[in-house]
Amino acid sequence: MPIKTIPFDAARFLSSPESQAELLSDALETGDAGYIANALGVIARARGMTEVARSAGVTREALYKTLSQDGDPRLTTLLGVIKSLGFKLSAETASRPASRKPRRRGSALRIAG
Repeated sequence: MPIKTIPFDAARFLSSPESQAELLSDALETGDAGYIANALGVIARARGMTEVARSAGVTREALYKTLSQDGDPRLTTLLGVIKSLGFKLSAETASRPASRKPRRRGSALRIAG
């Protein structure tokens, strides 16, 4: 007898602002744009996608598309959604700053053609 499964929707289990903030913080720490967009989508569904879209100034359909795993939201959309969800972004220094290679003077881009 095959096992019956049902789709899992994390939005059903993220009812508190604290759990939603924890998910978003985890996503932001990874730096993975797909994970960040998806986390915002899960939180928006938990809060009510229609209301979040209205508050962010975008259509509900556009918000679903933008906040999918493959979505790539514009910065203005991202900031609007974060604000409408009642979150604020802040920055802190990483424990170990990424090293940057020094720029070489006089180097030019060469295009083969």
